[in-house]
Amino acid sequence: MAYTQFKVPVGGEKITIKDGKLQVPDKPIIPFIEGDGTGRDIWRASVRVFDAAVQKAYGGKREIHWMEVYAGEKAFRQFKTWLPDETVQAFTEFLVGIKGPLTTPIGGGIRSLNVALRKLLDLYVCQRPVRYYNGVPSPVKHPEYVDMVIFRENTEDIYTGIEFQYGTDDNVKFKKLFKEAFPKEYAKMRFPDTAGIGIKPVSMEGTERLVRAAIQWSLENKRKIMSLVHKGNIMKFTEGAFKDWGYGVAKREFRNEIVTERETWILGNKEKNPNLSVEENAKAIDPGFDMMSPTQQNDIKKEVEEALALWPTHGEGKWKSKLLIKDTIADIVFQQTITRAREFDVLATPNLNGDYISDALAAQVGGMGIAPGANINYVTGHAIFEATHGTAPKYADLDKVNPGSVILSGEMMLRYMGWGEAADLVLKGMEGAINAKTVTYDLARMLDGATEIKCSEFGDAIIKHMG
Repeated sequence: MAYTQFKVPVGGEKITIKDGKLQVPDKPIIPFIEGDGTGRDIWRASVRVFDAAVQKAYGGKREIHWMEVYAGEKAFRQFKTWLPDETVQAFTEFLVGIKGPLTTPIGGGIRSLNVALRKLLDLYVCQRPVRYYNGVPSPVKHPEYVDMVIFRENTEDIYTGIEFQYGTDDNVKFKKLFKEAFPKEYAKMRFPDTAGIGIKPVSMEGTERLVRAAIQWSLENKRKIMSLVHKGNIMKFTEGAFKDWGYGVAKREFRNEIVTERETWILGNKEKNPNLSVEENAKAIDPGFDMMSPTQQNDIKKEVEEALALWPTHGEGKWKSKLLIKDTIADIVFQQTITRAREFDVLATPNLNGDYISDALAAQVGGMGIAPGANINYVTGHAIFEATHGTAPKYADLDKVNPGSVILSGEMMLRYMGWGEAADLVLKGMEGAINAKTVTYDLARMLDGATEIKCSEFGDAIIKHMG
């Protein structure tokens, strides 16, 4: 496709996808947005790290051809638009890209440039790995227990932006229609006359493709546990449905590779006592069984029978080698990922839960400065890797801030491309620089004996410690 505003690098090739697998040439073209505010400093440091890692790993046989595209303030200054069509075109055509932090325009129009890009490319997975790097200051006793990956649904939930502002004609019209069609539900609003209204869609299709991606990734990367994180005890038909649909796709599409937590109880009970009846097993997994209605009791007994039918593939301890699928209420996750971090591995969540949890977990392992992220469509192959923090304009052009979020997002990108050797060097360099206590101000102020260095110098330190 022709570009009039941007320049396509000469000598580079497109990344493509075939039969669900990325086809990455030795000299791929990667679109990048440097970002607003501190993004300029961060990108200059980060791109040197990426190029050094690729050079060291492959000795010149592989090389990234960087293609600058524009969004945010830089795009507005040059093209009088916050998100040029050619930027979307480039990310669409070349499949894989990376970006720094962007300013959200003030006023009407685009609610968020980041959200706009995710929607336009249908990047339905927000993938956020959270792990501890030795030497990073942390507010918790055992940050080394944290090694989790969040799969956050990226296109639904409240982020769809279906809202009716109090005081507007649309708000009045919607509430009138709602009251007429659903009077009982309308009556649940405590102060309907002054209420703003938001709609929270959670679909079967959106849930299943998110959970499918999380399970596939967990199996490919030999993870042990995948947790469905939801608030289904309150929002039964959105987040509760997320849980049910998640279990459904797990059992239907990955039956021989997974086991649910309740199935482990049933199979474990049978292994301890081979003569245990179905009803006795049901009572063991549900202590309130005797107080249930006959219909409820039959449902539990049916669940036991279905689990015991897995005996040939899962019985006699074979379930212990399977990927464990469980679910956890969202508010409990904030407590348990601190007190029982080793019990969490991969977390699949609706959009809003994933937003909160990702940032909360990042606080345990050094903060947003070293928190990477990716937005991925695992079907089409499209992916944009990005900083998870804001633009911090007061630090812009001071060569001061931590470039770790973009650098580690680039590590994710390299691994996504199948360039694991280069990705490993980025991690080695990051860990080496932190262990040497040569870090930017955000980490230096929390580390005894640290040497505070500039953003660009942190990039140098990472390259040095690649070996």
